[in-house]
Amino acid sequence: MQAVVLDGRMGEGGGQVLRTALSAAMLTGRPVQISNIRGGRNKPGLFRQHLTCVRAAVAICGGSVEGAELGSSHLSFTPGPVVGADYVFDVGSAGSANLVLQTVLPVLLHAEQPSTVTISGGTHNRNSPPTDDLQHCFIPVLQRMGATVDLRLERHGFEPRGGGKLVCSITPSPLHPVNITESPDSTDIEVRAILCGINPGIGRRLVARACEKLGVDPAKARVETVAADGAGGVLRLRAPGLQSTGFCARNVRAEKVADRAAGRLHAWLRTGVPVDEFTADQLLLPMVLAGGGSFRTSLASQHTTTNAEVIAQFYKVDIQFETKGGATLVRIKTE
Repeated sequence: MQAVVLDGRMGEGGGQVLRTALSAAMLTGRPVQISNIRGGRNKPGLFRQHLTCVRAAVAICGGSVEGAELGSSHLSFTPGPVVGADYVFDVGSAGSANLVLQTVLPVLLHAEQPSTVTISGGTHNRNSPPTDDLQHCFIPVLQRMGATVDLRLERHGFEPRGGGKLVCSITPSPLHPVNITESPDSTDIEVRAILCGINPGIGRRLVARACEKLGVDPAKARVETVAADGAGGVLRLRAPGLQSTGFCARNVRAEKVADRAAGRLHAWLRTGVPVDEFTADQLLLPMVLAGGGSFRTSLASQHTTTNAEVIAQFYKVDIQFETKGGATLVRIKTE
């Protein structure tokens, strides 16, 4: 079978090209060759989390690979048959465990046997969706499409130490199309600060400012302390199907972190979108596998449009983006 050839500089030029290509290759059985991996980044090539994605792909399908080395900018991957089983992967750094799961989850839904995937690494990273974002936004949509999936966060892993752990149970499930266009309930907002090794006063400032910005009763907000290998903290703001996360950082005031996270959630609620921009790109491949579907999100990110470009190299699919009034309607049609 002829290989799909991709230039890793396409679109946003990051790891999304690699992850989607690995997933689509396993699902279609088509080999893939990628050059200039992460060529749009200041530090191109495979980092630990990307290399773990490659190794996870090889493990679940018994495939063969060339170029699977740290720093490599070229990769050739030939998939084999996907096998459901119990898998354990370790990023070995604070690199995102969630992005490794993103690579294998849609594929294992189409295995013949159930799987359990345990991944260690970063669970709350600035540049990737946190585990609880997947639990609240992505997994529920998969379940609505017919998937039997359970994701548990067993230990938080903050930057720069990592050390987090997630466990995902996956039962092979046929997916069916869904249309997600209804506006979320803007009055049902959860405000929570999650901290490890950080003064609780920081958490109280985070939730107080977020409540002020979003009009939430402060008595309903929570500050939670968790165990982790290193210090870290996040502000988690939730509405039905939406989550905005603010990350604590040295020399950044708690109020500034809260303002950014609250402003993001407020913008989504104002436009009435039921899918946030960080979930949108993840939904494209499952909807292709389901035979179609649609959803409304905020202005389509480059991650999402890049994902659409990569998917179109493997499938006969029409992914349409219609933007109006600050929101984008995404329609997926398969042939």
